[in-house]
Amino acid sequence: MLKTGARWLAGVVAVLCVVLVGPSVPADAPAGRSLPAGAARDVVAANRVMTWNICNPCDESNVDRAAAIAAFAPQVVGLQEACTRDVDRIRDDLESRYGLVYHVEYGMVLRSWARCGGVPWNPGGYGEAILSAAPMTDRVHAEYPDGGSEDRGYLAVTTVVDGRPVRVFNTHLAERRQEEVRADQARVLAAKVAPYEHAVVLGDFNARADAAELAPLWSLAADADPRCRPSDADACEPTTDWYSRFDYVFLRGVTALTHGVRPTPVSDHHLLHADLDLDRA
Repeated sequence: MLKTGARWLAGVVAVLCVVLVGPSVPADAPAGRSLPAGAARDVVAANRVMTWNICNPCDESNVDRAAAIAAFAPQVVGLQEACTRDVDRIRDDLESRYGLVYHVEYGMVLRSWARCGGVPWNPGGYGEAILSAAPMTDRVHAEYPDGGSEDRGYLAVTTVVDGRPVRVFNTHLAERRQEEVRADQARVLAAKVAPYEHAVVLGDFNARADAAELAPLWSLAADADPRCRPSDADACEPTTDWYSRFDYVFLRGVTALTHGVRPTPVSDHHLLHADLDLDRA
């Protein structure tokens, strides 16, 4: 009887601790995101897209990367400089810690031990990835004919944003000081985007808005930030630690309601997100 009473008292104390102090969650978990997997559909912002170069090689925690994504809970997120193992861990952490369930498609351009680790005979894949709360179809992945100093490519899928199907592209253009290579890559990408009435193009383009090489994309689409355009590149909010705007959410036949840039300590690129309205396209 004494043991039973002690267990009852311990249970009461534990409940009171949860009520007064709050549930035990990771220190880096954004408030309100520690949810069961079954609640994922109630948490994901169905009209939100995000692009993020997660930095590689960088010795950063995938737990911290998942927390940064979970703070915004986008319907779709395009990642650049991504390793398959890292993305797998980010996806698993988003589900186990935050109840956010994502499908993943990969667009790997390298198998690099230096970039992604692994073992010499099975190095990790490196490139782009798209995470989507809705299933993805019609996946297309291609490398650009000339990647520049490193292989580069694009990944495209059809998925659902704001309750409507839309074509989503994710890319990473050639490094800085390779303008001619980026120009060729932008022409290739623009030709693939052009047939779609509604498209979202995410990525790290390694160029300011007024760079000549981005002209093929500007001719098809606008940035989620209406102030950011080739004629006023200084109005574009920086998306990198070196105060340059290199990351974009290009929209073709899609309207942006809001947009935002969020610096993060776990990458040299900032999170760029936008809430979209496909009914007003």
